[in-house]
Amino acid sequence: MPLMYAHRASARPSLLLSAGIAMLLLGATQAQGEETTAGNGAERSIDKSVFGQLPDGRQVDVYRFTNANGIELQVTNYGGIILSLKTSDVDGEFDDIALGFDSLEAYLSDEYRQANPYFGAIIGRYGNRIAGGQFSLDGETYSLATNDGNNHLHGGAQGFDKVLWQAEPFDNASGTGLVLRYTSEDGEEGYPGRLETQVTYTLTDNDELMVDYRATTDKATPVNLTQHSYFNLKGEGSDTILDHHLLINASEFTPVNDSLIPTGEIRSVDGTPFDFTQPTPIGERIDQDNDQLGFGGGYDHNFVLDRDNAASDELVLAAKVWEPQSGRMVEIETTEPGIQFYSGNFLDGNLTGKRGEPYGHRSGFALETQHYPDSPNQEAFPSTILEPDETYRSRTVYRFSAQEAFDS
Repeated sequence: MPLMYAHRASARPSLLLSAGIAMLLLGATQAQGEETTAGNGAERSIDKSVFGQLPDGRQVDVYRFTNANGIELQVTNYGGIILSLKTSDVDGEFDDIALGFDSLEAYLSDEYRQANPYFGAIIGRYGNRIAGGQFSLDGETYSLATNDGNNHLHGGAQGFDKVLWQAEPFDNASGTGLVLRYTSEDGEEGYPGRLETQVTYTLTDNDELMVDYRATTDKATPVNLTQHSYFNLKGEGSDTILDHHLLINASEFTPVNDSLIPTGEIRSVDGTPFDFTQPTPIGERIDQDNDQLGFGGGYDHNFVLDRDNAASDELVLAAKVWEPQSGRMVEIETTEPGIQFYSGNFLDGNLTGKRGEPYGHRSGFALETQHYPDSPNQEAFPSTILEPDETYRSRTVYRFSAQEAFDS
């Protein structure tokens, strides 16, 4: 696949969605109803309840959305975390496929913060790693928190996953969902610029979860927003994800050094354990003797999506995952140029999930749509710099189904 590189000084077309998508987002915001209004379909519903209180006394809420086919999504405005996502198997039985907890206290606990797996959260300002916690922009060097060894990870010590978002539920022709807004002030976590951020979750009656990101800034700043849900399609707390069959629409990936920072190389997946261009069980090659797998303790790498001639605002297939026992499948489409596949290598059983089962090694996977890690320090990578005269827009769609075999 020929790579099209965008430099910081140019406009950022890979972050700009079409006017039609922008209008859809505007319509979602304008058409918001009351917080407990029933949906248009017979099975649609929206419910709001109190999830708890932060140490400073601010109330945290949880919102539950159900579509016409019975899929149920629960989201809290703390970190924009997806708490629960219940989908059907081939026999019509629903189960929660998202790793996480059923109490706010669990997300605030020292045990969780030390492990810091980012279950279900919105990640920002910058998803993934920035080498050495530093980058230079317009002649100035910015220092960020080094919360992953010597590197900066997922926005820092107090990233978007640990802030209280303003939340507004809605019910419109597109579906039911939640608009989340947060203002990151100039200098927060070391980043320049006052960043106005909006993330919209929409649960449709086509069994899709649409995630739309929008941001503006008053100073040039790196932005790379993503969603960090972990899935186990057998049901959260159920064994490992090694039997899940994975397809990633990527013929190349970005190899890393021993601190998981990209080397700058774009490498073919051909003949490597990173070739998921055909459906392959996650566990089939995960323990091979391979330096890249050794660095990550398994898969923890950015894949360069095969966008071919697709427009920068066009959704393309990123990945499909199918679990043979339940038949559940999730298909992911995105406007982003990359996707991080993480195979839950650092889960070690010390965190206990909603059904009372510990989250053991590789008991969940994450597929984070994104721009590439360390892009502010890698001129050859697509730019992640948002300028004051631009609007950051990105969309990712998760489509859920159940079937007897992998349909690639």
